[in-house]
Order: sequence, then C-alpha cells, then structure tokens
Amino acid sequence: MKSVFRFLPAATLAVGLAFCAVPVVAQQPAKSSPAAVAAAKEILTIKNASAMYANAVPGLVDKTKIALIQQNLNYQKDLTEVAGIVNQQLTGREKEIGEGMAQVYASEFTEQELKDLVTFYKSPLGKKLIEAEPRAIGLSMAFMNSWAQNFSETVMGAFRAEMRKRGKEI
Repeated sequence: MKSVFRFLPAATLAVGLAFCAVPVVAQQPAKSSPAAVAAAKEILTIKNASAMYANAVPGLVDKTKIALIQQNLNYQKDLTEVAGIVNQQLTGREKEIGEGMAQVYASEFTEQELKDLVTFYKSPLGKKLIEAEPRAIGLSMAFMNSWAQNFSETVMGAFRAEMRKRGKEI
C-alpha cells in the first residue's frame, strides 16, 4: 500500500498536466496554407519571438522537479539528477511553441496580409518598430502604473469626501 502512495504525487501531477493541456488542444487553429505558415514563421523570426519561449523546457522541468521535491524530500538528490536527464531528453521541444504560434498567425491573417507584414517588418519603419516597441511598451506600462497610483489617490479622496457628506470619517 505504501508503494501506491509513493507514486500518487507523480500520478496526480501527470493528470493535472494532462487536464491543463486539454484547453490548448481545443483551441488549436485550423490548418492554413504552407505559404501562410511560412510567412508567419518569417514574421516570428524577424520579431525574435523565440526569445519568449527559449527557456520553456528547462523552466518546466525545473518547476516539475521543485514540485516533486516538495512532495518527496528524501529523493531530492535523485530528482535533481533526473531533472538533468529529462531536460536533455526534451531539449528542442520548445520549437513546438513556435510552430503553434505560426499556425495561430496563419489562421488570424490571410496569406497576403502575412506577406505584407513581412514586407513591413523588413522596411526601415518596421525595423524601428521591432527595436523600439519593447521600450515603448515598458515605458507605457510604467506610465500606466504611475497613473493608476496617482488616480487611486483621487478615487480615495472622492470616497472620503462622499463619506464626510454622510457624517462618516474614513
């Protein structure tokens, strides 16, 4: 009976991961033309999208190792060694993400739109967008956070003023 309980955490993790994958499978886009997929892949290459998921395999292996170690403290050394083996076995599987992303782009845009986007991203303005966009997004997020912090003080002041009208201090 003890041996069954020893494998239960790993089985639970496997079942949990399987259920997590179900919505992803259900959301996979319809197949697009090979030319549309190729154009989508070119866009993703130009935008260096692979940087987003480059560490997906080692990250998930490490996350799984940590979860298993928390449930099996006596196997920490073995699980650490196994993590290295599993990481080596699964290296390269992150490319599946890029393939999936290309399929998504190819299903959201027509083949001609994708070709037009490739042309745009290769233009001087497109190159500038690729270079400047991460900084612009970061600065925009910083501005939004600052605005939200300042605005929350305005909202708090409005609440206090309305509560004072009711004779209640907060």
